Amino acid sequence: MSEIIRFESVHYTYPGDELESLCGVSLSIEEGSFVAVVGHNGSGKSTLAKHMNAILIPDEGKVTVCGTDTSDQDRLIDIRRNVGMVFQNPDNQIVANVVEDDVAFAPENLGVEPSEIRNRVDEALTLVGMYEYRQHAPHLLSGGQKQRIAIAGIIAMKPRVIVLDEPTAMLDPIGRREVLSTVKELCREHGMTVVLITHHMDECIDADRMVIMADGYIAADGTPAQLFADPELMERQGLDVPETVKLMYALNKEGWDLPLDALGVEECAEVIRKAVGK
Repeated sequence: MSEIIRFESVHYTYPGDELESLCGVSLSIEEGSFVAVVGHNGSGKSTLAKHMNAILIPDEGKVTVCGTDTSDQDRLIDIRRNVGMVFQNPDNQIVANVVEDDVAFAPENLGVEPSEIRNRVDEALTLVGMYEYRQHAPHLLSGGQKQRIAIAGIIAMKPRVIVLDEPTAMLDPIGRREVLSTVKELCREHGMTVVLITHHMDECIDADRMVIMADGYIAADGTPAQLFADPELMERQGLDVPETVKLMYALNKEGWDLPLDALGVEECAEVIRKAVGK
């Protein structure tokens, strides 16, 4: 896979702050990958996300998107066409009184032809499983449905990357599952690069890669299976592990010998079934 986003020794300090929020971060994200970024509040993960479509510009260092330097103000529209952002509160992203009008808002502002906008809206709503709600009022939908509408609005822009900054933070378990299912489908079935910022460790299970942020630095970078299987690392970072891994830990303390990389529920159940069979 080819590189689509690159951070090169990026430093950033918010105006009025004394401490840096990003401290020389270097990172490369491959096109078509699903990357989860985790860390405590203040770790720098949301600051990292906002550099990906030039909401923030580095104080030092460089961020490139599809080869374009995000500090190039003349290319700002191109950058934001390539990288769409979804935030944790969908109510802050919904701007219209009808679902399909809301999804059409961004492509209209990009100057897309009306006939093409119609196609994009229908395609995006179908993709997130919300086409039947196209004539509904967004404020009457559930939290998960609203977030899927927000994602559809980004998809209608035809970006190559979608960055989701804690999109399930305000949702109930059903809404979380709806949004995560949509996100995984965008990556696995439609080839979109996905960067998911989260503090829920179980949301990282299906990611290709997990990046742990701490105090503005990248503390660890690897597959979820690799990082969750390192209890000292997770404890050092003060991070939890998925319930499946907790179960494996507990059983191993009782004398079992189970792998810690069976992260999914079905995968975990199968490992335990085979162990019991022996």
